[in-house]
Amino acid sequence: MELYFSQYFGVEEEVLVDYGAFNISIASDLPLFIDPFLLFNSDKSEYQSLHQDILKYLRFLKEQALPELDESLIKDWYCFKEVKQNWLGYTLFGNDGAGLGMDFAVALHEALGDILSNFGEETITQGSHLEKLCLIKPGIGKDNISDFATNLIKGYLLDYTQAFAQEHLDEEKLGTFQVSRAAFNYDTKTWMTRSYVLPKLKRDFVLLTPADMLTKDETWISHKDMLQQFEQLPAAIPNDQLRAQINRYFREQLGRKPSAKERTEAAIKTIHQFPELLDRYIRLKEDSGDRAESVSATKVEETRIALVQQVAKTISDLETKTDFYSKPWTSYAECLERVGFFKDYIENGDGYKLLNRGGNEPFSTEKEVQLAFGLVWCKTDLDINREPNNGRGPVDFKASYGSGDKSLIEFKLGSNTQLKRNLEKQVAVYEAANGTRSSVKAIVCYTAQQEARVAKILRELNLQNEESVVVIDARSDNKPSASRA
Repeated sequence: MELYFSQYFGVEEEVLVDYGAFNISIASDLPLFIDPFLLFNSDKSEYQSLHQDILKYLRFLKEQALPELDESLIKDWYCFKEVKQNWLGYTLFGNDGAGLGMDFAVALHEALGDILSNFGEETITQGSHLEKLCLIKPGIGKDNISDFATNLIKGYLLDYTQAFAQEHLDEEKLGTFQVSRAAFNYDTKTWMTRSYVLPKLKRDFVLLTPADMLTKDETWISHKDMLQQFEQLPAAIPNDQLRAQINRYFREQLGRKPSAKERTEAAIKTIHQFPELLDRYIRLKEDSGDRAESVSATKVEETRIALVQQVAKTISDLETKTDFYSKPWTSYAECLERVGFFKDYIENGDGYKLLNRGGNEPFSTEKEVQLAFGLVWCKTDLDINREPNNGRGPVDFKASYGSGDKSLIEFKLGSNTQLKRNLEKQVAVYEAANGTRSSVKAIVCYTAQQEARVAKILRELNLQNEESVVVIDARSDNKPSASRA
């Protein structure tokens, strides 16, 4: 089964690794993101040049940051489609992401004319950073920052991929593509189209990305991290009077016995009142920037092991040792049987490794569990939709043989605090919204405590013998590791 770039295009993964590229999936996006800080902090001159190119474009936008800027220009200069051909991001069963729409465009345009008005002229930080935008707009996260950065270095990625393709791929695997928005012309203030010879996948091309540009979870500079470190930030202010004003303002935003949510809201208000805190936070991250590359490299390698190497091994095992890829008569039967085979492989084979990262963060997240299952369940006659949203919230997978035979699969972790409520109400709502009464609930447990908690919940709901509720033991501490290594 050809799931990965190396498999589809007939090159050894070691060749990609030697070139520096990540071996992407061509079936589903992998949850990795370009981190602009890794460009800023790199020893590679070409990466530093790329970071300067990003800043050059942002300085251009800042010069145009007039309140009355025409909406058509905002769309042209600020709105970007996701560069789906790199197969990175959050989309499962495909690579069609949302991209950067008008919400992002307006937020960036307004910020460059207001709170980011000193962009490019900072005196506290060592440089300017695109990620500063996500610090003032909580809804703008790593995927938005990565999408924006990817669009601005798209020309480099095209050249990088073209060079690899022409050296290592057979000619029949290549195509000539006219790629829009490949470079920006500052004289005409327009995006240009350029021609490239690239790896061909059906009617589209594929882009490779250097692994040392990528991160997972959060970018080095992030809104979440800033709030976690907030109480350190006033201490970084050298002006005693300003520091006292900041601390007093923060305390005034707090009520008696504030909750964690109220402390977060107070921190956000304080940062907006004293924007210098943004630059103080960024300077702290710059000063510890030597850790950024190693932290990101570790997370990217964990992703490669779990979602490339281990998934490939899982598929091979399931193809040769089980009937996982045989087709029962109905969608519900297939969903239930495949979840059952998945459970057996996780519990009685090497499969538990698929759902365990290893290292200091052994447990995969709910999204990673969904992605792992989706990747191994890519060979089917069923029509599979990942997380279809029918107006009442998304469900992980919907499988169907036509309009009259639809079933749902919902993955949850045993640690999920809303598990009982979900089992009571949520799936019933999903079934009604999707026009089906067939669903399978898979619950992944990583510890004995989680297994006990789930068993208690199922007893309380009288679901302990329900076939459609499948509890998967993904613990690593109860597997015969010596024989499974």
